[in-house]
Amino acid sequence: MKSQQDSAAPVLNKPVPVRHPGRWLSAVIILGLLAVFLQSLVTNSNFRWDIVGTYILDVKVVQGVGWTLLLTVASMVLAIVLAILLAFMRQSDNPVFRWSSWAWVWFFRGTPVYTQLVFWGLISVLYPKISAGVPFGPELFSVDTSTIVTTTIAAILGLGLNESAYLAEIFRAGLKSVDRGQMEAAEALGMGKTKIMWRIILPQAMRVIVPPTGNETIGMLKTTSLVLAVPFTLDLTFATNTLANRTYLPVPLLIVAAIWYLLITSILMVGQHYIEAYYGKGVDNLAPAAVAPGAAKAAGGGADVQRSMKTDFPEESAR
Repeated sequence: MKSQQDSAAPVLNKPVPVRHPGRWLSAVIILGLLAVFLQSLVTNSNFRWDIVGTYILDVKVVQGVGWTLLLTVASMVLAIVLAILLAFMRQSDNPVFRWSSWAWVWFFRGTPVYTQLVFWGLISVLYPKISAGVPFGPELFSVDTSTIVTTTIAAILGLGLNESAYLAEIFRAGLKSVDRGQMEAAEALGMGKTKIMWRIILPQAMRVIVPPTGNETIGMLKTTSLVLAVPFTLDLTFATNTLANRTYLPVPLLIVAAIWYLLITSILMVGQHYIEAYYGKGVDNLAPAAVAPGAAKAAGGGADVQRSMKTDFPEESAR
């Protein structure tokens, strides 16, 4: 009888889910706009999707994609190497290093990348020969500048040097994000400053450095469209513009370039995600941090010691 009364007892607290009409309204509006956009892509004949399909795998376009990737990778490698050096110089106790790093960042970040590309394209006009010899004395050897600084090298130098100024500030912010106590503890163990930077500080700073560096890499991919200023005429943008001028159909060829840029950017974003997850282990909760077997065994031994203490001293266990 008592159990029946208990089962029939009224529910005093019945939670009601919170309704969010704004979410449903915004979802309907966004889906409606997306449907209108997709309809315009399908029904508008001015997009000329047949031309897009014809030229999406054209030889010149695919070669342009390859040259664009080459410029992006080479420029970013150059920029990252210089940025690490500049960031270390900015953190140095040597005032000459600090001010030299500051002047580099000031100049290359303060002038437009297009202007710098034009300058590197005209470097052989300013300096027709690269020579080495005794100052105010005889010349030992000389080479033509145009044979060394080709259009490809000029494009990589223009993009890489400009990007190094931005990455230097990103790397400096990452290095400053690491607590000062990490360096002090490493110095107490007798480690040198160079080893501390490479083994202690830089690996921890990568968690802060990787996201903006990934953004800069994606930006570099699209900045390669400016290398016409060198002039470099093998990249993706120039290839599609050439085909557009030949066919008098600029819109479908712009769509071809946009599709390739979106595809490469998507791949870079996936790579950035995994790199962020690797350096964020144990901090960003994206992936658990690896536990060394020796540390786990030591932790297990500590637990056994605590259990033995509780057995030997029952008053401690009761407390």
